[in-house]
Amino acid sequence: MTLLSDGELERSPVVANRTMNRERTLTGVNSYARELGFDPVEELAWRGGAASWLDLCSGEGRALAVAATRLPPDAVLTGVDLVGPLGRPPAAPNLRLVVASLAEWEPDRRYDLITCVHGLHYLGDKLGVLTRIASWLGPQGLFAGHLDPASLRRADGSDLGRRALAALRAAGFAYAPRRHLLTLRGGRAVDLPFAYLGADADAGPNVTGQPGIASHYR
Repeated sequence: MTLLSDGELERSPVVANRTMNRERTLTGVNSYARELGFDPVEELAWRGGAASWLDLCSGEGRALAVAATRLPPDAVLTGVDLVGPLGRPPAAPNLRLVVASLAEWEPDRRYDLITCVHGLHYLGDKLGVLTRIASWLGPQGLFAGHLDPASLRRADGSDLGRRALAALRAAGFAYAPRRHLLTLRGGRAVDLPFAYLGADADAGPNVTGQPGIASHYR
């Protein structure tokens, strides 16, 4: 087993793929609403004013583009993706699509909603990103993203999932195992008792049935 750094991982064929969230839109059969169990626009609508949504691993940004047509023009919509749109980027004055690595990117504001639809499967330091996401939420903000606990491993490759979930729950996260959905309501500082060692790009299929990344910690 060879553990890769973030830079090496992002150049691997498992991560630098061209299918993540390319066709998924806001609602319907292949949609954010179906994967998350709620319509992101409805989550934002009750807030009124300049609601904000950050979508991580946003692909083509189609869900954000549809949301831009349903939300007030002062809504703030941001998508971040390692590859970015492969076609013409959706045009909306309140939508910004950023091509960047989540290992390094930081927002310049807090958000009312942060989503990561099956994107954590392809990140190296999953737990590190989750602690940063918690600090990017507004006071009543909601994070929702998919996590496969089996992708969290100890240094020797043994399972860390149960212990990691316990630590996440203690920090305020909730986990729905049937959906493999991790959520957090309200921004906060999170400190998890794990040190990231590197990632295994040959870990095999994750809960989606696609090749995934195992993240190793001590």
